[in-house]
Amino acid sequence: MKTIKYLIILFPLILHAQFGQNQNNKNWPPEIDSDTTFTYKTIDETKLNLWVFNPSKRYNSSEKPAIIFFFGGGFRAGTPKQFLEHSKYLSARGIVSIVADYRVSSRNKTRPIKCLNDAKSAIRWVRKHSKSLGIDPNRIIAGGGSAGGALAALTGTVSMFDEENEDLNISSKPNAMVLFNPGVIMSPVKEYPLSVMSERRKKSASKLNIGVEPKFFSPYNYINDKTPPTIIFHGKNDTTIDPKTVVLFNQKMKKFGNNSELYLYEGKTHGFFNYGLENNGPFVDTMRKVDDFLVNLGYIQSLPESVGM
Repeated sequence: MKTIKYLIILFPLILHAQFGQNQNNKNWPPEIDSDTTFTYKTIDETKLNLWVFNPSKRYNSSEKPAIIFFFGGGFRAGTPKQFLEHSKYLSARGIVSIVADYRVSSRNKTRPIKCLNDAKSAIRWVRKHSKSLGIDPNRIIAGGGSAGGALAALTGTVSMFDEENEDLNISSKPNAMVLFNPGVIMSPVKEYPLSVMSERRKKSASKLNIGVEPKFFSPYNYINDKTPPTIIFHGKNDTTIDPKTVVLFNQKMKKFGNNSELYLYEGKTHGFFNYGLENNGPFVDTMRKVDDFLVNLGYIQSLPESVGM
């Protein structure tokens, strides 16, 4: 019982992952102590892995929900280790939790559109192998932060940019999305014109050679009444991704009648949710809300009141 309670309280408040580690090709892929590791895609001699954390044996269901996390790093860098603690917690809650690698410019000389190709491939691979993984193919969640949050949001909204050599009869669209300070408006729209964008964002947008027109890489543009249920976390003081963009995303989601929850954090900046920051206060709070979100979707059962979070 002590072990279960230890897991439920979101682990000790000690940081043991260094997100700024050396990420050159010689030291890639990273070493991750997961239950199993799979290569979901090999392209241009690059092997892309999924590290899987399986729920404990006390969850007997043969078809569990799954979540796939995509790391942040501006489509240029980053590591799947970013979401290790998120995955360990959700695995303890009965969800098959997966951290995914994908190509980035610093390691693979690729543009962001290739990141999206890979994210869609990862979701398709998991759905294709759902039976052997013990996963319910109709309860697959895409999660991520910053650029990874953008990828998760794109998989849930944009129907284009799948790899052509894959079985497109198997959907790459998730059934729900968990987004941490995500990029959701990649090009000017009526509600968020160029004149509103900060100078920093304008310069960033001009430097980001996506590989397609930005309007095709913008989740906001593709919201409809079939967009999956979504929860979003964002810092009000985020200067990397304007909080106004997620507010507009949430409003449009609700306009179409979708299940959408947005939590804005006073005084918080970009990446505030990462494990190890501020004695893990933001990490614990955001994961508690993720837990409630998944309970309300019927993906997991609520925690006993005696345990708390």
